[in-house]
Amino acid sequence: MIRRHVIVNGLVQGVGYRYLARKHAQRLGVTGWVWNLPDGRVEAEVQGPDASVLTMLRRLEQGSPESRVSGIEVDEAPLRDDETTFDIRR
Repeated sequence: MIRRHVIVNGLVQGVGYRYLARKHAQRLGVTGWVWNLPDGRVEAEVQGPDASVLTMLRRLEQGSPESRVSGIEVDEAPLRDDETTFDIRR
């Protein structure tokens, strides 16, 4: 089990990015959250089995069809035991 904190750079707001991230997370069975930052970037945390989290990171880097991801920053984050879903935060 691992957890990663992610910052996504590029054209990632207003293009369905968070909703596609949630869809991928549900399919992969990972927990965490995603939300828009005031500066136009997207922030997320993803937790689950190593392989699932790594796949999710690749999906975040690909983005939605309308987005243009210029890069992602990934850091380790402490595991949490109080999440059961992957949420879109406002």
